[in-house]
Amino acid sequence: MMKKFMDRFRKKGRQDVRMWHEHPMKPAYDAVIVGGGLHGLAAAYYLGRDHGMTDVAVIERRYIGYGGSGRNTSIVRSNQRSKENIPLYDEGLKLWPELIGELDFNLMFFNCGNLNLAHSEAEAAGLKMTVATAQIMGVRSEFLNARECKELVPHLDITHRPRYPIYGGMYHPPGGTVRHDAVVWALARGADRLGIHIHQLTEVEDILVEKGKVTGVKTDKGTIRTPLVLNAAGGYSPTVSTMVGIDLPVTVLPLQALVSEPLKPFLHHVVSSGRYHAYASQSLKGEIVTGAHMDPWPSYTTHVTAHYMKHQAEALMDLMPCLRGARFMRIWGGLTDMTPDMAPIVSDSPIGGFYLDCGWGYFGFKSAPITGRYMARWIATGNCPEILKPFSLRRYRNYNLQRETAAVMYYTPWN
Repeated sequence: MMKKFMDRFRKKGRQDVRMWHEHPMKPAYDAVIVGGGLHGLAAAYYLGRDHGMTDVAVIERRYIGYGGSGRNTSIVRSNQRSKENIPLYDEGLKLWPELIGELDFNLMFFNCGNLNLAHSEAEAAGLKMTVATAQIMGVRSEFLNARECKELVPHLDITHRPRYPIYGGMYHPPGGTVRHDAVVWALARGADRLGIHIHQLTEVEDILVEKGKVTGVKTDKGTIRTPLVLNAAGGYSPTVSTMVGIDLPVTVLPLQALVSEPLKPFLHHVVSSGRYHAYASQSLKGEIVTGAHMDPWPSYTTHVTAHYMKHQAEALMDLMPCLRGARFMRIWGGLTDMTPDMAPIVSDSPIGGFYLDCGWGYFGFKSAPITGRYMARWIATGNCPEILKPFSLRRYRNYNLQRETAAVMYYTPWN
């Protein structure tokens, strides 16, 4: 059947239908990007598009999009808490429609809005402060009382029956969802068309340094000479950084997510709750896509647990009783690279030519294209864009941590 499919395309003049190609590894590149996820692919794409820097290799140990880029719940938003984060996420949120046209690929951007629920007066006060910060920074956001939340999402239970009654919510209209696999494929195709090499199933074994500067990358397929390396390896970024003697303040924690069987469309917005630590949206296929907080122990496993499925079922049924009886269909796990202040590390380093784009936790998907664009500018010009300066690795040495942790209410276990 596949042969007939390919023959049909060839008869129409389509000699090659691959979205990106395999290339022999060259002995030298102008830059090497470690990590074939969205941040690495975005940086590669913008290096070529904006700066004509196409002698670039993207090195991926497995296949592109294998890590957090393909193991998330596809939510995009810009309702962060800190003044340093909001501008980057807001610009990134506005970039999605532009990318759809530019990459000529349907990224399935669904601008459905994001509703974060509060379950106490203290939580409501915290969300009102976040709303005020967003409005001051020019981001659309508003606080809704419980009745207004019900009007927005009719299936919410705003009575006193739930374990944690709803006191109100922060509504962020620009938020929504984007198909994560489509973004991976589109950026990979865009980078490939610019002449950038994507090397899958290739493991980085060491990064070579001489006199405090990067000189090459050793892989299981051979050694590459290069003066520039970007560490965009997500959960494995601490391992990559230790190759040049840098210990990152990053803890790797597993994160689980799952989807239900397809249901008749009823959930037209992303709904999240810090108290229940559950969030959910409905896909175009009708599935309820849901996730929670990270597992509380460091690990590189992507195994899934019955405890998590139980927690999600109880939380979602408490918030929206109409989901009682719905069946979970698929569950998966991924890795999050968490920093102490829940803000990323987008930085140069004490090693000349070694750059960092990591520590995104579970915020990495929504920030990938815009961060890649600014990171490409930094690598190509040697000048740090102003918007990235707050995310320097030096902030930990200078005790200048960000306050993004205020946006997260930690997981409350069910008894």
